[in-house]
Amino acid sequence: MGAEGAGVADAPIEVEFVGELYEIEPGDDFTIGRDADLIIDENPYLHRKFLLLRFEFGMWWLMNVGSVLSATVTDESGQVQSWLAPGAKLPIVFQNLNVMFSAGSTTYDFTIHAKTDYFNTSHVNTSPDGNTTRDAVHLTTSQRQLIVALCEDVLRQAVPGRGEIPASNDAAERLGWSMTTFNRKLDNVCEKLDKMGVTGLRGGRGKLATNRRARLVEYAISTRLVSADDLVLLDDVDAERTKQRAAAPAAPAADRAPSRGGA
Repeated sequence: MGAEGAGVADAPIEVEFVGELYEIEPGDDFTIGRDADLIIDENPYLHRKFLLLRFEFGMWWLMNVGSVLSATVTDESGQVQSWLAPGAKLPIVFQNLNVMFSAGSTTYDFTIHAKTDYFNTSHVNTSPDGNTTRDAVHLTTSQRQLIVALCEDVLRQAVPGRGEIPASNDAAERLGWSMTTFNRKLDNVCEKLDKMGVTGLRGGRGKLATNRRARLVEYAISTRLVSADDLVLLDDVDAERTKQRAAAPAAPAADRAPSRGGA
């Protein structure tokens, strides 16, 4: 542990979910899921017990005790990310960790607050004035619009915790695109990030993963690839749609039905 690793390793740890704090003492297991110490939701797609916090080997650990779902875990800066698959466990070495996961069409997130800080990367992703610097991922405007459309509900939440991921046809309609255009751009975004080493966006043998929209949302939010500031891109879509409607020629009036009275 370096000089920055201030704090006591066996101190309690806290979980923050939708504004509520839960303190866990060393020696106490703390489960997270549909039927657990922290009940995230009654979502049937969510494991009864999905994640487990436990203190062992002198450290706190986050464990995936589910059988299907995975979680995206990132440090406060968004620069260090891990994909916690079923059966995997991760030592908690940062003071603040964000955990995101999806069950069905809903994405959830909570924060872990630890007393001990083994590593500190909060300065890596900020400029001298303290503003967050964007990741070096080149996206076209339309690709960024696609990601924002998928993340819109999560980005608009006043209190983090849960958000709905739209179906592909709903997101395409939100953007004013055909399904062919939407799927092509989604393919391009997932392929680009996959080549950068982002896991979970492709299935076996080159087949795109069926849950890629959920994984894309998790990655984009947790790494700050998009933020609430990007919602203006959807405002631009709305403005363009309004402009097109205003410029469209008026539909011809229907022929009047002949009057019943004869001349």
